[in-house]
Amino acid sequence: MSKPTLGWPTRTKAVLALREMKMTTREIAAAIGIDVKTVCALEASAVRAIRERPQRQRGRAILLPLDVFDALGPEAARRNISPAALARLLVETVVDENMIGAVLDDADELGETA
Repeated sequence: MSKPTLGWPTRTKAVLALREMKMTTREIAAAIGIDVKTVCALEASAVRAIRERPQRQRGRAILLPLDVFDALGPEAARRNISPAALARLLVETVVDENMIGAVLDDADELGETA
């Protein structure tokens, strides 16, 4: 299960974001409240995932309703990325972090128990 951390959906995303802010491994560990070794492990896992999914990988196009796409605009701007890049990042994060059930909150309809 993913752990929202410091405003990011997962500890991994938080580690990567803090690293982009030029924080040291020790600073990241202290900010999140985890061990330095855990910071290293989360980063290593993220790097492996990036290597396994090349940037220019063949993909499939999906259509989003215009109002949904437009609603992504403000959050995309806050992150200095396009709404399309934010949509892609959201889907990749939900899949990579195994969060589909949590996001859809449909366990009752599927007959699953928590």
